[in-house]
Amino acid sequence: MIRVLLADDHHLVRTGFRVILEIEDDIEVVGEASDGLQAIDLSRRLKPDVILMDVEMPGMNGLEATRQLTAEDGPAVLILTTFDRDDYLFAALRAGASGFLLKNDSPESLTEAVRVLAAGDGLLAPSITRRVIEAFATIGARDREATRLGELTPREHEVFVLLAGGATNAEIATELWLGETTVKTHVSRVLMKIGARDRTQAVVLAYELGVVRPGG
Repeated sequence: MIRVLLADDHHLVRTGFRVILEIEDDIEVVGEASDGLQAIDLSRRLKPDVILMDVEMPGMNGLEATRQLTAEDGPAVLILTTFDRDDYLFAALRAGASGFLLKNDSPESLTEAVRVLAAGDGLLAPSITRRVIEAFATIGARDREATRLGELTPREHEVFVLLAGGATNAEIATELWLGETTVKTHVSRVLMKIGARDRTQAVVLAYELGVVRPGG
């Protein structure tokens, strides 16, 4: 079972998410939090696999809660937002959020996102990926010389570029004439060397550093 914790200050929203998720045979909602501090406390006690995190909550907001949870190597955090505040989204990415969905996305998108994050992958909703990527591509927040990109082998760098472009393991395997198992190994090594928590963080880093660019 995939254990999920809900963090949102609106009771009706949490109830709606619970109803959607608990229809699924492989997903269990183990707790509900109404603010970031409570989300951290329940996460430590209940050990969920995924947290559905709202951004704007009273007291400690979802951004600070995400930052603290990922610093503790806690569960994957899925941000659910209306996308009114781009700065919140970018800050959450840097805080270590593993995925984003809009609150008006379909129930199927929500359950699939939970499964993707529980499997250790990152996720950005297609409807917001371009907006996030283009914003990050203009920020240039990291010093190129301070990164670990130099530790990548030529093959790992090729995998990194394709991964950052949104390619799946199967697509990378086809492009580079490799087996999927080999690609999975390369992806794991890339994430480890660049210090990325998952594929979402790797994509963000790639665009921040100009390794890949929107449309290129």
